[in-house]
Amino acid sequence: MTLAPDVLDLVNNMKARGEPFALATVVRTVSLTAAKAGAKAVILSDGTMTAGWIGGGCARSNVLKAARQSLSDGQPRLISVQPKDVLEEQGLKAGDAQDGVLYANNMCPSHGSMDIFVEPILPRPQLYICGASPVAVAISAIAPRMGFFVSVCAPSADHTLFEGVDRLIDAYEIPPESGGNRYVVVSTQGRGDTAALKSALSSPSVYVAFVGSRKKASVLKEELAAAGITPSLLETLHAPAGLDLGAITPDEIALSIVAEMVEIRRRGQRQPDTQKQEGTI
Repeated sequence: MTLAPDVLDLVNNMKARGEPFALATVVRTVSLTAAKAGAKAVILSDGTMTAGWIGGGCARSNVLKAARQSLSDGQPRLISVQPKDVLEEQGLKAGDAQDGVLYANNMCPSHGSMDIFVEPILPRPQLYICGASPVAVAISAIAPRMGFFVSVCAPSADHTLFEGVDRLIDAYEIPPESGGNRYVVVSTQGRGDTAALKSALSSPSVYVAFVGSRKKASVLKEELAAAGITPSLLETLHAPAGLDLGAITPDEIALSIVAEMVEIRRRGQRQPDTQKQEGTI
């Protein structure tokens, strides 16, 4: 079964716009069910099913709940909706999770079973690099491979230093429509530090970091506070930037910064060490 054109168009348009959504797909049915294998639906982050069809109320509420959870933690889910007596025969009940499957009751008269795979489709996190220092150039080379959409904010004369980035922006002004899933690294090396940091702290971000010494960051914080930047925003600044890897070279410093961004991005998505050891990633 193929996607209906309206669902296909919606999926492509939402991905192009960078909007988060979940795609629910019926992967198996047993006995009588309203939807059949291959049926799909698009679910928004507020739990609204905006297109498609995966069956009636028996499956719908469980799928919408799973979609909201998947969009929150970034993890896909497989839901098996079965009649109560069928679950009991397997020693299961609604709400149980086993071998990666979440079980739910089918209270509908049809007494059919459905397995639905819920996949979160999340936009690439936005990384804004302010500056054209060697560290900035190194970050721009590493970050795309880690899944970041990379925009460089630097004077246009420095744009030739960057290859393969998604967007080049003149000067240090980060666009106001950059969204909430935003990471910013300021690596200006004395060329527009204050202007870049003001821009970086102008909107909520997941991560804002300054590449420089702790002493220099302290002086800049005082300047920013005098310019009206609130203390709560200044407290969010990671300075010095990056994990403490003992990094010395620009490439090593860039690696420590990208590693810190990945660590922050993946918080809440980690699995227990026992699952890792068993090969579940």
